[in-house]
Amino acid sequence: MTFLVLESCIKCKLMDCVEVCPVDCFHEGPNMLVIDPEECIDCTLCEPECPVDAIVSEDEIPHGQEQFLELNAELSQDWPVITEAGEPPPDADDWREVEEKLQYLER
Repeated sequence: MTFLVLESCIKCKLMDCVEVCPVDCFHEGPNMLVIDPEECIDCTLCEPECPVDAIVSEDEIPHGQEQFLELNAELSQDWPVITEAGEPPPDADDWREVEEKLQYLER
């Protein structure tokens, strides 16, 4: 089993989750983070750290977010590993409550 990052991370990318990960499974894209399902050890440490509830277990994927299991696997192969939290985007707070953000995903 793995955890994955959902749509609510797009344009927020707050990174509270990164430093608690014991296996460095987070990868950083231009405006979102993803989890490498091959590296994730299902430790559950990252899930409560996310202030926008963007991290879930693969067996708890909300309806309509199923494509994020494949997106996390795909993008984690292209994006670099991140092991330290950086600065979130300056407008991250403006995006916290926005829904249906997939159209804004930058690859």
